[in-house]
Amino acid sequence: QVQLVESGGGLVQAGGSLRLSCAASERTFSSYTLAWFRQAPVKERDFVAAIHWMSGSTIHADSVKGRFTISRDNAKNTVYLQMNTLKPEDTGAYSCAANPYGTISREYWQYRYWGQGTQVTVSS
Repeated sequence: QVQLVESGGGLVQAGGSLRLSCAASERTFSSYTLAWFRQAPVKERDFVAAIHWMSGSTIHADSVKGRFTISRDNAKNTVYLQMNTLKPEDTGAYSCAANPYGTISREYWQYRYWGQGTQVTVSS
């Protein structure tokens, strides 16, 4: 049983940076995969990035490669999303999710636990 709480969202100008944090309420086991998804207004929920807790292996959506980086801090039970060179199309509600089993996935329905989300708005 995992509770996830996101923070770090806000309003930023295009080209700027933000770092999102996702804190877990208790220890995250090594088998877990944690991920970030986002959903823009009137758009479907899209995969952003994922990380396997134990190995540190990561995947990123093509749309954010070279700009966004997912990482983790074992001691703090926290996963981060560093977002650089932000674009207006990055605007959306960003949610942290945890999958207790299997390999890294880009599919939202494979994640069991979800945070409440944090809003990111990028202005031009």
